[in-house]
Amino acid sequence: SGIVHIRSANSGVSGASGMLVFSSGTAVQGNSGSILIGTGAATTGRGGLVSISAGSGTSGVGGLVSMWAGQSTTLEGGLVSISGGTGTANTGGGVGLSSGEGTATSSGVVTIRSANGGTAGASGKLVFSSGTSKGGNSGAVMIGSG
Repeated sequence: SGIVHIRSANSGVSGASGMLVFSSGTAVQGNSGSILIGTGAATTGRGGLVSISAGSGTSGVGGLVSMWAGQSTTLEGGLVSISGGTGTANTGGGVGLSSGEGTATSSGVVTIRSANGGTAGASGKLVFSSGTSKGGNSGAVMIGSG
């Protein structure tokens, strides 16, 4: 099928290119709207790719990709969930998290942490766990350096 291309114009000699904003409205009572980005299923081929990336900085730092869940004043804050796809007849999809390579200096830092607890609570847990197995060994948890 056809291509839908949404983009802002290039900047001039000394400016920034335009910004794209996709936003749902607020809600006084009830849930605010959703924004769904996805690809269609493929019957005999591979499913589509959803790619989110920030631009390079040729004379400055590279762009930032940031994801966060919403705040709640009365209940728990929102959840950010990243998972690989199910493999019905084969291995499930993986999740990779890595820092950028420093070709001339150090590579970037990967930080996994829970936030500080409030005045009447504890900080969150960090759980590193492998899944169970029905027909073999369960997965390993490995932590190493270099």
